[in-house]
Amino acid sequence: MRYLSTLFLLTVLVLWSSCRNDFESNPSIGNLKFSTDTLFLDTVFTNIGSSTYSFKVYNHTSDDFTIPTITLERGENSNYRLNVDGIPGKSFENIQVLAKDSIFVFVETTTDINNQTADVEFLYTDRILFDTGGNQQDVDLVTLIKDAVFLFPSRDAMTGETETLLLGLDSENNEIRIEGFFLEDDQLNFTNEKPYVVYGYAAIPSGKTLTIDAGARIHFHANSGIIAANDATLIVNGELSTDPELLENEVIFESDRLEPSFSDIPGQWGTIWLTAGSTGHSINHATIKNATVGILMDSNDGSVDPTLTIKNTQIYNSSNVGLLARTGNVLGENLVINNAGQVSLNCSLGGTYNFNHCTFTNYSSIGTGFRELPTVLIDNNLRVNETDVVVADLLEANFTNCILYGNQDLELIFSKIDGTAFNYNFKNCLIRFNDSGDQFAGNPLYDFTNTTLYENIILNEEPDFKTPFENILNIGENSAANGKASTPTSGTDILGTLRSTTAPDIGAYESTAFEEEN
Repeated sequence: MRYLSTLFLLTVLVLWSSCRNDFESNPSIGNLKFSTDTLFLDTVFTNIGSSTYSFKVYNHTSDDFTIPTITLERGENSNYRLNVDGIPGKSFENIQVLAKDSIFVFVETTTDINNQTADVEFLYTDRILFDTGGNQQDVDLVTLIKDAVFLFPSRDAMTGETETLLLGLDSENNEIRIEGFFLEDDQLNFTNEKPYVVYGYAAIPSGKTLTIDAGARIHFHANSGIIAANDATLIVNGELSTDPELLENEVIFESDRLEPSFSDIPGQWGTIWLTAGSTGHSINHATIKNATVGILMDSNDGSVDPTLTIKNTQIYNSSNVGLLARTGNVLGENLVINNAGQVSLNCSLGGTYNFNHCTFTNYSSIGTGFRELPTVLIDNNLRVNETDVVVADLLEANFTNCILYGNQDLELIFSKIDGTAFNYNFKNCLIRFNDSGDQFAGNPLYDFTNTTLYENIILNEEPDFKTPFENILNIGENSAANGKASTPTSGTDILGTLRSTTAPDIGAYESTAFEEEN
């Protein structure tokens, strides 16, 4: 009898609870609160899906309520997609929000600019409408859509396989391939009319030249880049802007992720790859950022002239190396390289290098925040496997009026194997080499008193960079580099400022007075 009474009580409780409708609540009456009244989805390229953005809808009242309708103003024709409290769609009914609680609304978009009455870019807008009539509230949606020239490998209609480029053979004679394609003749001039978005590696065919005009913007998808094949040439014709604060005339190489949160993320794309046998490359007034390796140079073309001439150019936020040249022949002037996961500048496996008025720094916090390697690494050897090391002549590595600095004590390291040439010279340079542990004491490679190797060197004094962690390497009035460059000199710094004829500054920038922040 006792058990029957207990069973009866449980049955009553179940029936009573089933009669209550915990999800039955009054409709909202225009009393919603939002974490934002306008959601900006940042800039995206046409037909490329945006990131997912979100905002919150709050119920600040003491009662549960139900939002009768949530819908996009453009309806099913809208290019926006919603997810409300875990449910995907474009319109929703009877969405409950508990008292003192909130729900998430997630928003994405993909838009075809060709369906719009616009040329290169336009603002695509819509509204999310909450309820109707006098209780209606809304959140505005705004996205800037940019048109672009899309370059990508073809796909075989029968097999579905994507076009690849043959890089060579491995030790077992297996082909090494990479997803990519050769540029056609009518694609060998990148203009500034529209941005370019590259999928895979765009290869410059043998004997051809890719010319990139001033003001061009080149965006790379993940694992993408440019390859110059044998006897191919890359010419980047950026120009100095008339306004130093604007960058409209320089050429910019970066990722295809345009959201601000991706603006300084390293390793978003591959590299600009100058393969062995490519020739006559020239890069002027360019910014190369957020790559895995900014520029990878496999060799030199065998002539006495530089295989790569690079001037007035910035390379930063490379996840591995800013400029990696193996047996390269490079002439650099007003070149700035900063923030690389391993090395900013690696003159590797010998070669010929001449740098004047350059700034090589590394304030990288990529990965663990601690680098095992210096800002500048110069070597004449390359280990190809556990037993074999290739050695080549370092014909010359001349650094004149350069800054080699960073946030670690030793920012210049040599790796030398005897038996081949190892020629280098530093003149009027500011170098950070604070050997506090005396690990290089007595090593002739680092004898800064030897004037045949080091002349007018400034060691471990402050360059007074503006904000090096943010890639702003301008030097201030208190810089140890001020007035210490060699003379006579001429020309301008990377910003077009005339260099002093009597007391020019070391590095890519002439010094300036920094404005005090409020």
